[in-house]
Amino acid sequence: MADPAQEGRRLSRSFSGLALLGALLVVAGLVGLVYTGVATLTSMILFGWLLLIGGLVGLLHAIQSRGTSYFWLGVVVAALNIAAGVVVIRHPHGTAEALTMFAALLFLTGGVFRLVGSVVVRGPQFGWTLLQGAFGLLLGLLVLFDWPHSSLYVLGCFFSLALLFDGLGLIAIGVGGRRIVSMVSDQLTPAGGAQGGQDQPSGDGQKRSDS
Repeated sequence: MADPAQEGRRLSRSFSGLALLGALLVVAGLVGLVYTGVATLTSMILFGWLLLIGGLVGLLHAIQSRGTSYFWLGVVVAALNIAAGVVVIRHPHGTAEALTMFAALLFLTGGVFRLVGSVVVRGPQFGWTLLQGAFGLLLGLLVLFDWPHSSLYVLGCFFSLALLFDGLGLIAIGVGGRRIVSMVSDQLTPAGGAQGGQDQPSGDGQKRSDS
């Protein structure tokens, strides 16, 4: 049977590792918010490598499943991922411009749909939906009017914010997990001591009876 104290220390180290990883992500997010151009370029290169590696893995799976009905579909999807990954890695700035334009169009269409939907439906969340639609429309227009210069900072800003919030979430999980493990360990330790104290008198009584 595993020692509860040893398991508690192991869990505590695991949660400490999560908190440390979260701190590193927070630092990376803050640095990315300062140097948004570098963050944009880094995010594009990472995106390209993810596409390339995913395409290679998909191609290996397709080769292993040759003879099945979805073999050629897997080959085509893997080839497209590999080609897209190579293009993104070789042309990160052009890819950033294209994705920034796509993001601006998404903001615009999403904002328009929310505005129209909030006015037509007028549900209980009317004000909040109206505010979301106006914010999305304004953000899309700002990104679109400043394009292609906005491609230098928009994606990097989003990437850095994602790192920042993910890091804060990991720090919260790590710190909260360590507190829970500490509370459980503190509750288990007196119980073990009390049990040991109850076992000792019974042993003394047995010795007296034997004598």
